[in-house]
Amino acid sequence: MIFEKRQLPKKSENLSDWYNAVVLLAELADYGPAKGTMIFRPAGYRVWELIQEVMDKEIKKSGVENAYFPLFIPESLMHKEREHVEGFAPQLAVVTIGGGEELKEKLVVRPTSETIMYQAYAKWIQSWRDLPVLINQWNNVVRWEKRTYLFLRTTEFLWQEGHCAHATHEESKERVQWAIEMYAQIYRDWLALPGIIGRKSESEKFAGGDATLTYEILMPEGKALQGCTMWQNSWGFSTRSIGSMLMAHGDDAGIVLPPKVASVQVVIIPVTLDEDVVAVAQKLVESLRDVRVKVDTRDGESLGFKINKWELRGVPLRIEVGRKEMASGKFKMVRRDTGEVVDGEVENILDQIQNDMLAKQEKFLRESTHEAADYEQFKKIMESQRGFIKAFWCEDASCEAKIKEETKASTRCLPMDAKEEK
Repeated sequence: MIFEKRQLPKKSENLSDWYNAVVLLAELADYGPAKGTMIFRPAGYRVWELIQEVMDKEIKKSGVENAYFPLFIPESLMHKEREHVEGFAPQLAVVTIGGGEELKEKLVVRPTSETIMYQAYAKWIQSWRDLPVLINQWNNVVRWEKRTYLFLRTTEFLWQEGHCAHATHEESKERVQWAIEMYAQIYRDWLALPGIIGRKSESEKFAGGDATLTYEILMPEGKALQGCTMWQNSWGFSTRSIGSMLMAHGDDAGIVLPPKVASVQVVIIPVTLDEDVVAVAQKLVESLRDVRVKVDTRDGESLGFKINKWELRGVPLRIEVGRKEMASGKFKMVRRDTGEVVDGEVENILDQIQNDMLAKQEKFLRESTHEAADYEQFKKIMESQRGFIKAFWCEDASCEAKIKEETKASTRCLPMDAKEEK
């Protein structure tokens, strides 16, 4: 796609239109030919790879091993878990023909792997001596969504799903707590997205689960997004996280990537394409061995066009190399997140950008979280404010349904650090 800045709607005026346009223009993803599917372009897939790399290390360090289970699940196996399948029924994709013939038994395309993994676990675990079983898999799942958005909600998406079996309930709880803390750390330290850890209400919990833990993130327009989930001893983190990051940090000029997950952390733009200027730019690359750097020597594009292009793509730091800079020995460095011209060591600047992006989102979360002492105050806040509302609640399902109907509020979670009142 040829980049033109005028093609990008203002985020401040229409978040949805901006989001759809910026993902395409920044060449992170494209629409697949089948309804609701998405093509990960290299820049977008690299973000997922960087998340995978850090998470996979943490998963293996904790003793969990990677495996892979089949994409197709016999329909009879799905129906053994009645409550589980009922929760997914509207989203199931079902195969009825294979090899040109009608199948004797329909096959469900994996919406999640509990049924097929636990069927195998039942064979493998014959006594307490076979425990624990600690397995994670990186895979794709299919859920037939009616309304889709690139990264945020697609018919097929990528994720990891961990499924562990322990000898005691206490060990299981410890594993789930480890998972939610790992996810929170990745969201905060890598995606620069603070959130609230909590437990889902009974009506909002994962189908078939005893309890569901979640990491809730606040989006720019004041709506919440579920970052990840843990239930029983299953835990999952998906490419939806990329969408939440793009939506939270972006601005009217394009996306803004935290340095830790940027496929390109620094772009070097020679002001002219004269050989000596380009040579200095290339030498600068060699001095930044631990940084993901790209030199833009594309011909036929003006300096202004290149600056706009890399701003839209969210590269954290831009360095301009021209004769003026060569003469002074000082290169012009510009932060993407603030637009400031800065000085210092590149690695230190990238660290500062990462920290500042998190601090900005922490401030937004803090200022957008309100407290209601009673139901009347709750309703007033709903009418006048956006964001999270902290309020005491009896946890009764009928009460929850009534509040949703009267105020249009959605129950996000019961925070892990919440106070209790009788």
